[in-house]
Amino acid sequence: MIRALLLAGMAPLALATPAFGQTMDHSMHNMPGMTMPAKPAAKPAAKPKAKAAAKSATKRKAPVRRTAPRRAQPAKAQAADPHAGHDMSGMQGMDMGGQQQAAPTQNPHAGHDMSAMPGMAASTDASQDPHAGHDMSTMSGMAMPGAQPAAKVGTDLPPGNKPAPAPAGDHLADRFWGADAMASSRENDLRREHGGMTVYQILFNLAEYQARKGGDGYRWDGEAWIGGDINRFTLKSEGEGTFGKPLEQAEVQALYSRALDPYWNLQAGVRYDFKPNPSRTYATVGIEGLAPGWFEVEGAVFLSDKGDVLGRAEGYYDQRITNWFVLQPRVEANFSAQDVPETGTGSGLTDLEAGLRLRYEGRREFAPYIGVSWERQFGDTARFTRARGDSTGGFSFVAGVRTWF
Repeated sequence: MIRALLLAGMAPLALATPAFGQTMDHSMHNMPGMTMPAKPAAKPAAKPKAKAAAKSATKRKAPVRRTAPRRAQPAKAQAADPHAGHDMSGMQGMDMGGQQQAAPTQNPHAGHDMSAMPGMAASTDASQDPHAGHDMSTMSGMAMPGAQPAAKVGTDLPPGNKPAPAPAGDHLADRFWGADAMASSRENDLRREHGGMTVYQILFNLAEYQARKGGDGYRWDGEAWIGGDINRFTLKSEGEGTFGKPLEQAEVQALYSRALDPYWNLQAGVRYDFKPNPSRTYATVGIEGLAPGWFEVEGAVFLSDKGDVLGRAEGYYDQRITNWFVLQPRVEANFSAQDVPETGTGSGLTDLEAGLRLRYEGRREFAPYIGVSWERQFGDTARFTRARGDSTGGFSFVAGVRTWF
């Protein structure tokens, strides 16, 4: 009777052993960095035989120890974290430190040591800041508190006063043509082609018809020059008259022009007056150039072969209104150091002319214009003019062309 009871109590254990042995070994202890705990026996395979044994034991009133179900309980806790039980200490950049993941649902990166990954530093409290522990100092444009600033390079450096490097002294052409031949070429031909060439221009700044009281007249004022950027030969001419009457005034100047700087030229030469009679020849010294504000100015002193000293100053300014219209105010004044009755010239300010002309530059080489001009003689010059029965000045309307080639 006792033997039968013992056999009946051991029956459940004998039936559960094959089912436990048939469980699949899913442990990853052979994988690098992974250690899986042994899984409990599967419950579905043991239930039918266990129930039959339990019913038999109940009828026989024999005690039964249920040990297999107790081992399956930890599986419920593992279901909360899919990575629970994975030993990732052997993986690169992972360090569990023997700590258990108490609450993996609070921070998905909690417990991950990313200090070995590029640009990442270990965080002391990852649950408060999602970016805590991320070292972004190596990222472009990022500066972390306490980090050393990057050294300035290139255009970030302050400007200096270091002189430019000296130009190379050797020339490739010297190897083929010889140093002496190439030195002569650079001295002459190359310099001539880069500013030393000979150029010329003929310009009539005024060539106009004048409608004035006492008879319509005409006037011209022009110059021509030939040379280079430094030295030039210049011809100037101006004059005026009344239609149907003899020429009232005409002169021509032959000058040597020397550049003082990019804006000013010194001129010296001779001046010859055809009219008024008797004619005069003058030694001439003058200056012309571009004054600040883009004013074209000229000034000259004349010494005649009779000892007469005259002076002249003139200037004009081209004010562009549109791409085609230019307004030019102009003024000219003449002076004399003494009375010259032979030519009808008095001392002091002899005459003054001021004008305003508007021209159309459809082509700059040929620009017609219209305007108004005012002239007046002063002092003894006006007295000599009235004695001849001529007008001493007034307003006139002008129309002409400014041309150059």
